[in-house]
Amino acid sequence: MNDKILKRINSLPPLPKSVLEVQRITSDENASIKDLVKVIKEDPMLTANLLKVANSPLYGFAREIKNVDRAVSLFGMTPIKGFVISFAVRNSMKFDLSAYGITETMFHDVSIKRNALAFNWYKGSKLLDVIATDSFLLDIGAVIISLILISEDKADEFKTKLNKQNREELEKEYVEATTIEITYEIFKHWHFGDDLIAPIENLAKNELSNESACALDVIRTMFNMLGEDEKDYKKAFEKAKNYNLNLEKLNKAFEIVKGN
Repeated sequence: MNDKILKRINSLPPLPKSVLEVQRITSDENASIKDLVKVIKEDPMLTANLLKVANSPLYGFAREIKNVDRAVSLFGMTPIKGFVISFAVRNSMKFDLSAYGITETMFHDVSIKRNALAFNWYKGSKLLDVIATDSFLLDIGAVIISLILISEDKADEFKTKLNKQNREELEKEYVEATTIEITYEIFKHWHFGDDLIAPIENLAKNELSNESACALDVIRTMFNMLGEDEKDYKKAFEKAKNYNLNLEKLNKAFEIVKGN
């Protein structure tokens, strides 16, 4: 990892205490939903964001969710951690993804779709915590790349080539690292737990040796940050089949998310 990337990562502010508190609660076997709800209610912005997401049709809930207690109860404690971290990251980083030709809103819309796919696919599984949380932040490294390219007046040149060249090859050419490799370094910088870091490390090193990493590879392929494409959907299902993941549940999850 070159110095300019590491300098950008090291300049990122620490995540707020609410994130640490939520991580502590969700990792505590003796903690209850009431403990988690209390922390969320202390942050009005977090409360508003959570209710907005909970009422998105992407998650397949039948009725309107009007309070935090209900939202946490429906999602479960562990998926809430992903929301909290994602909202905190959104407020902690400068988002300018113009080098990729997308807006901050587009970036977060894709992140929500990825998380909704993870939630509907792995609901009830012990792997949901890791997969759902990581699914939000798979492309966070692209923010660093974009900021570097903008500062070097290379953003327009990069964006032009992006339509003709493999994204990861282009990232390597311009900044000597891919999005997922930088995401891995960001996870370490923010001291995420080993459970969250390990699948991202596997993806960065292209060592898809566990189900979490394989599922995340399928999710990021299914909903491409640069725009959805039928070819990506097909490729994602092919990957899931090769990884021997649950295709029936994936298809049902995809239908919920794609249908909305």
